[in-house]
Amino acid sequence: MAAPMKWKRLVFSTYTPALSWVFTRLTDRFFRTHDRRRGSAVLLLAPLLAEADSAPLASSRPPGFTGVEGLLSRFHWMANHVPAFRVPGGHIHILHSPDEFYQAMKARIKTAKSRVVMASLYLGTGPLEQDLVDCMEEALELSQEDHAPDLKVSFLLDYTRGSRGKHNSRTMLLPLLQHFPKQMRVSLYHTPDLRGLLRLLVPERFNETIGVQHIKAYLFDNSLIISGANLSDSYFTNRQDRYVLLEDCGEVADFFAELVGAVGDVSLQLQPDDSVHMMEGMVHPYKGNLSCGLTGNRADFSASAQKRIMEVVNTARVRQSMLETECSEVPDSDEMVPNDTWIFPLVQMKPLGIYLDEQITKQLLIEAGCDSIVYLTSGYFNLTRTYMQIVLGAAADYRILMASPEVNGFFGAKGVAGAIPEAYVHLARQFYNKVCQLGQQSRVHLHEYHRPDWTFHAKGLWYYVGGRDHPCLTLIGSPNFGYRSVHRDLEAQIAIVTENEELQMQLQQEQEVLYQSSTQVSNSTFNQPDRHVKFIVRLSPKMDIQNLGLPDSGFLRIYIVTPVVPSTQILVTQPSVELECPDHSMNLAIPVLSGTGCSADFSCTGSDLHEPSVANIWSLLRLFFLRAVRILLFPPFDC
Repeated sequence: MAAPMKWKRLVFSTYTPALSWVFTRLTDRFFRTHDRRRGSAVLLLAPLLAEADSAPLASSRPPGFTGVEGLLSRFHWMANHVPAFRVPGGHIHILHSPDEFYQAMKARIKTAKSRVVMASLYLGTGPLEQDLVDCMEEALELSQEDHAPDLKVSFLLDYTRGSRGKHNSRTMLLPLLQHFPKQMRVSLYHTPDLRGLLRLLVPERFNETIGVQHIKAYLFDNSLIISGANLSDSYFTNRQDRYVLLEDCGEVADFFAELVGAVGDVSLQLQPDDSVHMMEGMVHPYKGNLSCGLTGNRADFSASAQKRIMEVVNTARVRQSMLETECSEVPDSDEMVPNDTWIFPLVQMKPLGIYLDEQITKQLLIEAGCDSIVYLTSGYFNLTRTYMQIVLGAAADYRILMASPEVNGFFGAKGVAGAIPEAYVHLARQFYNKVCQLGQQSRVHLHEYHRPDWTFHAKGLWYYVGGRDHPCLTLIGSPNFGYRSVHRDLEAQIAIVTENEELQMQLQQEQEVLYQSSTQVSNSTFNQPDRHVKFIVRLSPKMDIQNLGLPDSGFLRIYIVTPVVPSTQILVTQPSVELECPDHSMNLAIPVLSGTGCSADFSCTGSDLHEPSVANIWSLLRLFFLRAVRILLFPPFDC
């Protein structure tokens, strides 16, 4: 076995000392941080795309089912991992249009008596958004006139997106905060991955690519709207999304109020003077809390936030399990409203070590058998490698709906953002080619959404099982099934499992209406003139690294991620390069530029590793520049 060698010897060969000195100085200047030993968020320009699979969830799948109890036996394995709420299906209503979504929120804000909780990426600054704020002001004033100001209004937004520009989400909410300081709370989540020099260098327009608060939940007393839509004028007018209203579902509303409150507790609190600070005793997301003996290390914040949020999830899961046991011992009354529907909240916060949604979604896709049809939609079609492999290797039929270029939210944008729709066309074509190569065209169909003067932002899935005409399960919420949703952002959605025929028909109608505005993708689709992808966009995000002095190890792709800890070992084996973290975490990566510059102490072992040649070093440097240009021109935006 070859002796261990330092990665800086691999990257900066002794055959090119001048080049080595230049890159050493550059990386030391741009990637040096105050905490060398522990590491902080930096640009790692060559992490391996391969995603280590977390352990599959235990589940049981009976050969058939009838009635709500049969559905429960098929899907109740989710209750072992997340809370399970049993509700009447008649209390759940599918909203179909942006205006219906907007009017439903306004009406419920005006009549709210105890609480209004709004979680979104951001609040827009137009007249429709101002009208929404005015409704809240009216409700708060009425509460005070009753001499019993019980109404509490809470906002959870993303710090970076909500602070962009002079007139932003913060300035929209400051008047409410100033006039109703005891009834109003505005929390601004700041990702722990945006810190140190990176926070100073990344421009305002790009800093949200590091990670954001992406949950979309809107709560009014005991009613709740779960959606993928933000609080912005386009989402109220001509940006198609999905929306589900849970009317008078107190337990589900309580859970989301507590979940949003927990994320708010670990977020920055907006003050009436537009300053922000953390709640007492909480760890700062990028500064730490030295008064409590905590450093500015990312792990301190993540551990604290994970503990606070998982307390909510685990407490609800145990409580609902106990309630279900008690209810099962009481015979049902004929006069009772049938609780024929189950709600499973799914939370994904990988920066905080929470990945429940990913585990549940993977298991659902894996278990979809040959008797099932899965309709899956995403406004930004960029499936993770794991999801893609499951879809391509599954037995179920898949109908995947994505945005056509003209309904992409960045279509017609100025500057480099205008090329983002082309990037998604390129990704879709790569996936379609893979489907064709595997001969899966009869099982996996791609569809493009078309609608003049509209944009497309819907995400989720509908699950048809056992040859049924109506879906019995849907996923709806903020996740896009893409890399960002899984690895960077805070996400939440709900799995609805129902035997209620009326609700099933609503879900079928929702799915059919969306797909009726689509066309099926074929080879001719990508040959159309408007599907031409510029060369710079087609710069391959993949690269065979067998010429870098390493064994054949798959492909490289650029992302902005958090560096691995110094004790991480890279094990080079055939036929893949594996990165083994002390905690056996995911995200395999080859650190070309680490958080500590060229002096990072990453070591490699392996019988097939050998000293790279000058030609191999030049290949690596060429990759460095191409991928740097790619990530600067086409950051993975999401809205």
